[in-house]
Amino acid sequence: MGVRVDEVRVDEVITLTAELVGTDSVNPGLAADGAGEAAVVTHLEARLSRAGFSTHVIHPPGHESGGRVPRPSLVAIGPGPAGAPVVVLNGHLDTVPVAGLTDPFTARIDDGRLYGRGAADMKGGVAALVVAAEHLSASGAPVRPVLALVADEEDASVGSEAVIAALQGLGITPDVCLIAEPTDLAQARSLRGFAVVEAVFPGVAAHSSQPELGVNAVTHLGRLLTAIDAYAPVVRAGGGDLMVTSVRGGGSPFVIPDRATCLIERRTVPGEPSDGVLEEIQALLDPQWNAQLSLLGRREAWRLASSGPAAALARRLGAALGTQADFDAPYWMEAPLWEAVCPTLVCGPSGGGLHADVEWVEIAQLAAFTEALVEVLADPEGWIDDAD
Repeated sequence: MGVRVDEVRVDEVITLTAELVGTDSVNPGLAADGAGEAAVVTHLEARLSRAGFSTHVIHPPGHESGGRVPRPSLVAIGPGPAGAPVVVLNGHLDTVPVAGLTDPFTARIDDGRLYGRGAADMKGGVAALVVAAEHLSASGAPVRPVLALVADEEDASVGSEAVIAALQGLGITPDVCLIAEPTDLAQARSLRGFAVVEAVFPGVAAHSSQPELGVNAVTHLGRLLTAIDAYAPVVRAGGGDLMVTSVRGGGSPFVIPDRATCLIERRTVPGEPSDGVLEEIQALLDPQWNAQLSLLGRREAWRLASSGPAAALARRLGAALGTQADFDAPYWMEAPLWEAVCPTLVCGPSGGGLHADVEWVEIAQLAAFTEALVEVLADPEGWIDDAD
């Protein structure tokens, strides 16, 4: 198709990964002093504009200006030929906080690894998408790459939600979406969803020397903890999970606590809707506790389609990379949001230390992924016309 794998220069993706790691984009929803994604968007917008992409900065409602930290995302539309298949290349620009890291924004290369906050999750993947998209556009490949580089994936996904809402107005109708989250170059077969439930236990305060005059909210919470521990193995046997991750109760000694709360996390599997979690937890409560449950947030699980362009693209990428669609992610990613728009695939380069004190991406995976993207996407007949 006029594009050779050996034209993709490894140093391009290494250099861009280092530049992105060197730009603070800690999610301000996770750290009070988080810088947000604005500086990364500015850097990438300038680069992609020079490469001939039509760039659009997308702000979620309420974050355009004012006292809040801006949360921009970037959509960059490649100059592909009219009527060419449209592939959305998606990655997130935010990172988790940097507590515990030494020089988190100084990219360091050692023994085939590039170190720094976000190197694996997922600035390496973003760099690969950008470099591959630039090569595809410059070569005149019969595909239109659309980069959707989003804010806030690590928290509330306001970036992808805003970008998805804006696509129609930008004239974009995607044929397929590829998300370059770290998967060790395997194609994700599934990912789990989740629901977070708050349980509030009312009590009656009394002097602790006369506990019979009060109602101990902490005692009731403790009984729920026991019930959850007893039921959790049933959930895990089906591939999900159930746990309490936060508890609060009582304020001082010598007082029977009149309020206690906890947060309950339920991980769901594909085919298991998250809207049934409240009833599931309710069944573990004793009505005499008078506990109130609230669903604080939920996201659905996802499974790679067995046919269609995403499945065909997964096969082609797998053949190019020597991997398979055998990665079942225990955590959530934004694939279900994009699946509502078009068939979606998750595949990207990895390393180690995601969300940890030492994070790195494997340079060999970066190079292999970038080269495979150019090779496979440049031949859309292999994943559009061959989709079964």
